[in-house]
Amino acid sequence: MKTRRWAAGLVFLSTLLAASGQLLIKMGADTMRPDVVAIVTNLPLVGGYCLYALSAAILIVSLKYGELSVLYPIYAMNFIWVAIMSERVFPDDHMNSIKWAGIIAIVCGVALIGLGSRGGRDG
Repeated sequence: MKTRRWAAGLVFLSTLLAASGQLLIKMGADTMRPDVVAIVTNLPLVGGYCLYALSAAILIVSLKYGELSVLYPIYAMNFIWVAIMSERVFPDDHMNSIKWAGIIAIVCGVALIGLGSRGGRDG
């Protein structure tokens, strides 16, 4: 099966939604109390899980129209968005050179997989 471009675009959108959801979950967790009512009414927590669920639904749809070996590595972009967004949202969360090297490695890996899926030939 050849991966459709729009399916890759959906996975990319899914990563943005998942990262946003994870940040909201973290915000909600920071203010969470161990009380069922408090958890259910914690808007960042509930909103984060809703975004995460929407992200998963979009990922499922995209996987129907593409190769898992191509689409799932794109989902690794989620780690990049979380790292970059968390530095802006949470002042104590800083990026250092090791974290930036990891992000560069993820981007290079996703790019190589994209290139490898184009022609279907080795080397």
